[in-house]
This record gives sequence, C-alpha cells and structure tokens, in this order.
Amino acid sequence: MSVVLHLSDTHFGTEQPAVVEALVAMAARQRPDLVILSGDITQRARPAQFRAAKAFVDRLGAPVLAIPGNHDIALFDLWARIVRPYAGFCAVFGADLAPVHVSPDLFVVGVNTTRARRHKHGEVSPSQMERVARLLATASDRQLRMVVAHHPAAVPRADERANQLRGHAAATRLWAAAGADLVLGGHIHLPFVLPLDGLARRLWVVQAGTAVSTRTRPGVPNSVNLLRWGEAADAGDDPALTGPRPGLRCRIERWDFGSSEQAFRPASGTSIRPERATGPSSENTHSFIAKNDHFTLG
Repeated sequence: MSVVLHLSDTHFGTEQPAVVEALVAMAARQRPDLVILSGDITQRARPAQFRAAKAFVDRLGAPVLAIPGNHDIALFDLWARIVRPYAGFCAVFGADLAPVHVSPDLFVVGVNTTRARRHKHGEVSPSQMERVARLLATASDRQLRMVVAHHPAAVPRADERANQLRGHAAATRLWAAAGADLVLGGHIHLPFVLPLDGLARRLWVVQAGTAVSTRTRPGVPNSVNLLRWGEAADAGDDPALTGPRPGLRCRIERWDFGSSEQAFRPASGTSIRPERATGPSSENTHSFIAKNDHFTLG
C-alpha cells in the first residue's frame, strides 16, 4: 500500500508552531511515501517564508511534490511580480512549476493554475489541459492517477463558485477521459471530497484545508488529507468495497488538528474504487472517531 500526505495552504508567515509540530509528529507516525503540497505555501512569497516552508517539509520524511499558489507570487513588489513572479518558489522548490511524480503505485501530475496578472483567481489553459492528458494516458491501471492544482476544479456550494478554477469544465472532461482518478487542490481552506459524474468516467475532487496557518474558516480547523492506495485499502468489512470484485481502493482520510489534544486526528473518510477496465467505480463514505489511534466506523 502507498500512503500520500496531501497538504495545502500552509501560508508560512502565519503558521502556528504547535500545529506545525503536530503535523510533523503525524507524518512520523503515518510514514507517507509522498507529500503533496498544493500551493499557497507562503503568505507573502518572502524568502524567509519559503525557507521556513522548506525546513518544515524536509522534516516530513518523504519526497515532496509542490506547486505554487497565488500567495506564492509577490504581491507588493510589482517588479518581481511582473519580471520574476516565481523566483522565491523556484529558489527553494526548484524551477519546475508543474512537477510529475511516478512510482509503481502513484502517477501524479502538477499543473500551475496561478497567473501573475491575476490577484487570486486561477486558470488552466488548453495547452496545460492537453499536457496533463498526454501524461495521464501513459499511466498504468495499477497507479493511482492524480492531478494537483491549487484552485478547486469543483466546489460544493454556490457561494464558492467565484473561486473555482477557470477552465474547470473542459479540464475535468479531458482529464477524466485520459484516466484521472483524483484532482487535488486547496485555495479556499475548505476540505471536501466531491465526485464528478457525467464525464467519461467518474472523477473525484479532493480539497484540503489550511494545514498549519491561522487562516482557518469558522468551524473548520486546520486539516490535511491522508490517501491510502492499495488492495482493499482499509475497506474493512464493507461489502460494497470488499464484495465479489476485490481490487485497488483509495481511502481518503481528512485529519483535523484538535486544540485540546494538540494533535492531528482522523475526522472523516471516503473509500473509493476508481474505475478501471474491470468494472465500474464505487464509493462509500463513513465518518469515524479516533480512539488511541484506532478507527471506529460509525
């Protein structure tokens, strides 16, 4: 089984030391094979903020795939924003703004949805859509196929539509047809898992909250996602997931920071079976409670 830790919107410059330490401790326990950082790594794209972010991810004990968010472009330094908008990001995370990670179990494609001319909204161009689709077409059935963008490809509420990725409809149509399973993102500090139907195959949008910053939304604590991919990935005794067609599953877990425990604990989970040639996809969602690091399904 492969484990992926999905973080977003760390906003270094507004980080909370206790939450940072709790997340490092969680990573040490869970031992992810890959860390995905889906943008807004810093608050104001300052060199010290990028250095703090790099020092943090270096403690997580896994390879990191990082893409920029709109906060990772200088806001007040207009010369830098126009001439070298990604200089701070590239100095720390490398020059590739759309990295790719490939392993026997995982196929992850990053896409840069930020634009220096835009204050916060994101977009994906036809050439970017096509590049992602070409790459996805080379993935195997064994691999969990993920696209990582900062801006959300779908939103669950009408009042969030202004924050949705420009070009999302064409992108999700093309990526689903090319074989994508999940589109990961952040930006709005609202964690959710949302299935998209009406495409060539079902696609899930997986959003993470703000991982360690003070910029939480009312009623939504700091949170991250943990993805477990493999044979029956923690499907338990659920017949919808362990029935007559055993196979690969993805368990998407949301972990929230609890101020009383000063630790991240599992808050909810969604188990999915991405569509492959062997049969249709399925989905089953549970809420669960953590007791001494064991899950009790409810």
